[in-house]
Parts: sequence; structure tokens; C-alpha cells
Amino acid sequence: MIPGGGQPNMQQLLQQAQKMQQDLAQAQEELAQTEVEGQAGGGLVKATVTGSGELRGLVIDPKAVDPEDTETLADLVVAAVQAANENAQQLQQQKLGPLTQGLGGMPGLGF
Repeated sequence: MIPGGGQPNMQQLLQQAQKMQQDLAQAQEELAQTEVEGQAGGGLVKATVTGSGELRGLVIDPKAVDPEDTETLADLVVAAVQAANENAQQLQQQKLGPLTQGLGGMPGLGF
């Protein structure tokens, strides 16, 4: 409710929405530049992704490479990438959660 029962100040609402959009864009940029890691097989395979989920690196310990069993290596790679992406999603929730909660009730912003 608005104190005094008056109409909301549209200029003020627009400024708040604009600031939230700027904060959201800044947080998304930070996520794109932040790297997180996931691993599998006790660290035999490590994947690095950005906070926005882009795969940036993959390290495979030579001990994980068995020419007779490439399926296990593939499973370890998938598991490491999935773990890294889960870490990226947690980072997204930490950075974007507080910002997007404030935008949920604002019409026309599409969040």
C-alpha cells in the first residue's frame, strides 16, 4: 500500500525497474566470467564451466584412460560436466535469486 492512499509514483517505479535490470545484467556478466568446477571418479575427471554453464575446460587423469573401457571414461566425463553445471546453477541462484525475486511482480519485464 502507498502511504496516504495516493497513486504510486510511476517515475520512481520505472527507475527501480531500470536499476533492477542493470543489476541483473551485471550479475549475468559476472556469472559468464566466473568459473566453477565439477569432478567425477574421485577427481580423475574434472570439468570447468562458467557460471552461465559454458564448458571451458576438461582435465582427464591418465589413470582414467583405459583403451579397453572407453565407456567408463565417457561416463566420468558426463558426470564431471553435470557436477560442474550443478555448481554453476547454484552460483546462478546465489547471484540472480535475490534480483529476480524482486522482478516477479513487475508486469512487462518478462522474468
